[in-house]
Amino acid sequence: MNVSDVFGINSEVRLESYVDRGDLDTAIGKLLVRNTHIALKGESKCGKSWLRQKNLPNAIVVQCRLGRGAIDIYVDALSQLGVSFVVSDTTTGKIEGRVEATGAVGEGLLSKVFGLTGSASASAGASRESIQGKGVVGRDINDLRYVAELIRESRRHLVVEDFHYLSVEERRKLAFDLKALWDYGLYVVIIGVWSQSNLLIYLNPDLTGRIEEVSVYWSTDDLKGVLDTGGAALNLRFNAEFADELANLSYGNAGILQTLTIRALDALEIVTAPRTSVEIADKEAIQTAALHYADQLNALYQQFAKRVARGVRTRKDSTGIYAHAMAVIMDASDELSIRGIPLDYIFRIANEREPRIQKGNLRTILEKLEGLQVDEAGRGLVVAYNEADGEVSIVDRQVLLYRRFSTVSWPWEELIEEAGFDS
Repeated sequence: MNVSDVFGINSEVRLESYVDRGDLDTAIGKLLVRNTHIALKGESKCGKSWLRQKNLPNAIVVQCRLGRGAIDIYVDALSQLGVSFVVSDTTTGKIEGRVEATGAVGEGLLSKVFGLTGSASASAGASRESIQGKGVVGRDINDLRYVAELIRESRRHLVVEDFHYLSVEERRKLAFDLKALWDYGLYVVIIGVWSQSNLLIYLNPDLTGRIEEVSVYWSTDDLKGVLDTGGAALNLRFNAEFADELANLSYGNAGILQTLTIRALDALEIVTAPRTSVEIADKEAIQTAALHYADQLNALYQQFAKRVARGVRTRKDSTGIYAHAMAVIMDASDELSIRGIPLDYIFRIANEREPRIQKGNLRTILEKLEGLQVDEAGRGLVVAYNEADGEVSIVDRQVLLYRRFSTVSWPWEELIEEAGFDS
């Protein structure tokens, strides 16, 4: 067996190093048989997708992307069932909602839901009649009923991944749709990165009692369990000090642990499982792995810094506040970054540097921080602001390892000088 069959970042779950941390498999299993939506939240690369694959192997999975909305989610989901969801009739200008079978599976679903028979081209109006002049398919309650019936009839769960890539408005729209889908007996699994507790209920209070939020996080013992499980599969025994060092440098993140582990084994020139049990104890291999990992992350976070700086420069009236806020956030201790950086802490440090910064203005800046970070595809979120708790969280913990093992040059001080603020 190759080391890469067990350790490393993989798009598909690796059962040899999979750990049911905190009995989440059991918790998810209970929720899946109940009449409830499920929201899985956790920072980037914390294992949300593996958890989903392990517990929902045959799900309809829709990936959110920047610029997409709730309707696109339904179109994507139905297309995976062999059903074409026609949103509009461009020839007449009328907004219509109808579904058409594009294969045998889709034809079977339409037959069951609409009572249709015949060829795969058979179609049915999703709302029985065209919607003219106003409204959009998927926003009308009747349209959602047919979408829900078709997916429910497939006997598969609908999973919406990367929820955080939707715009704020589309998140709110989907949150309201979830109430209607619950009424129609379709229970959805939402997966994404957010720091706010019960975000979807915050977006739509009517979801109270209709959705369960599950946080995906790792204790040190859970991370060591990954090493024990994966090591056993490879005939490797990780020394206690070696395991402690790997876990500490992983910042509570399974993805970082997986990457550091395979790179450390590379440094030790262990590519395949040895015939007899081998103890892994050389901690210098971890340092080598971390330095190599940080070097590869350099391009990622320098691009992040450039995006933020470019976005800040377009906001001339608040350039100094943005820059001071970013400086405080990115200089916060590891412990504070993981636990959450309070608004009061950011204000205290920023205000000491520049007395003209006011807490109200700083709060407004933090609420807009997310939009500065993501690229054209909506990817690249590193820090997030929780309006409810008034805290900034590091949602991409790789940046903590990066700044520890690299000489980081952030553009914040330059931005402060450009704005005419004295540091």
